[in-house]
Amino acid sequence: MLKDYIGTKQFYKRVFAVMAPVLLQNVITMFVSLLDNIMVGQVGTEPMSGVAIANQLLFVFNLCIFGGLAGAGIYTAQFYGKRDNQGVTNTIRIKLFVAVIATILFVLVFLFGGRMLINAFLHEGTEALDLEATFTHSFNYLHIMMLQLLPFSLSQVYASSLRETNDTVFPMKASMIAVAVNLVGNYILIFGKLGLPALGAEGAAIATVIARFVECVILIIYTHSRKDKFPFFAGLYQSFKIPAKLIKEVAKKGTPLLVNEVLWSAGMAMQNQCYSVRGLEIVSATNISSTISNLFFSALFATGAAISIMIGQKLGAGEIEDAIKEDKQIILLSLVMCIVLGGILALIAPLIVNIYNTTEGVKAYAVSFLYVTSCFLPLFSYTHCCYFTLRTGGKTIITFIFDSFLIWVAYVPAAFVLTRYTDLPIVVVFILVNAIEIIKCIIGFFMLKSRKWAVNLVTDEKVG
Repeated sequence: MLKDYIGTKQFYKRVFAVMAPVLLQNVITMFVSLLDNIMVGQVGTEPMSGVAIANQLLFVFNLCIFGGLAGAGIYTAQFYGKRDNQGVTNTIRIKLFVAVIATILFVLVFLFGGRMLINAFLHEGTEALDLEATFTHSFNYLHIMMLQLLPFSLSQVYASSLRETNDTVFPMKASMIAVAVNLVGNYILIFGKLGLPALGAEGAAIATVIARFVECVILIIYTHSRKDKFPFFAGLYQSFKIPAKLIKEVAKKGTPLLVNEVLWSAGMAMQNQCYSVRGLEIVSATNISSTISNLFFSALFATGAAISIMIGQKLGAGEIEDAIKEDKQIILLSLVMCIVLGGILALIAPLIVNIYNTTEGVKAYAVSFLYVTSCFLPLFSYTHCCYFTLRTGGKTIITFIFDSFLIWVAYVPAAFVLTRYTDLPIVVVFILVNAIEIIKCIIGFFMLKSRKWAVNLVTDEKVG
């Protein structure tokens, strides 16, 4: 039984060949995000909290893009496994339409509803923090960041398509260049170096916008200048004709994923909004803990990518039993990695938090949140793998129930009730809400055990 979960040396070489670039890219991105967070935090707690609130709203947009592209991405990987270049081209065109439409919608939401959404996170706490200043920083940051929504969307179209067609290295390189630009830009614009004015949180937003445009341009030039290597990008914009049958299939599989990511990210934002009623210092603490945690969550993103690419291609090639076997092996690998990473996170949490220029109360809360996260990291790993496995097999309705349904019927109501109608300490509330992940693990286990997710979606009979 156990041998089914342990792969061969050759298998792990293939896994790490896929995971390593994605892992490195995410580690670098999250590390730079951590440095950005620390730099903004040096300006003061209010700018840091303002940026954190705006990023909660931008997080919903980011997940909307990921979810919107994921439906077509399922078919991109399987068409590539089938060696159908025209099929891959058609899925990329679908991604472009989704990216542009989503960008327009979110620009409108942020323009007309941004003020109301930011104010929902502003509440007095036990420490004398300036709510008005926090609002101003958040509002200005959000409006500048709207300029990067389109280049971010296009970058995700190109980067995800490259990964799904076995080029995980170049998206990593493009991302590394972008984060380097972002980091240098942050240092110059936040603190006012090289004769430029110190712009604080707004400077961080400008640096991010510049970095997003740089990444987008690099990816577009790379893919379109290598037509032999990427024939499915050749003629991408010459025609936007897509087979109606494919649109229907992608919409059928992709719409639940899009709705799921929007509702899940909105649920996470709502969950943090519930925590925020205990005071602005909790907003700052959750921002610090989530930024540090994301560095360790990079392992989850990498294993999710490995499942999407490797298992998706196995399914597309009709190798169902191999897909099931390799999925088990990736899941065990992810669990082991996250047990180790959870221990490391617990050890270094106080050291990283103490770098921040904020109040002792905020630091204490942040460390406590990180301790809780370190304990739950293996559970997050398992549910993350379950989600990507079900999604790769096209079970998008089930992933919707598994992800968004649970967050809105369990996590958010629990956070809402415990923060507003009990006097429990916020750390205890944080533990109780995260403990719901145990239920999610049990559900995920039985869903994977059924084997109903292992389906070839791109047979000639199904999609023309």
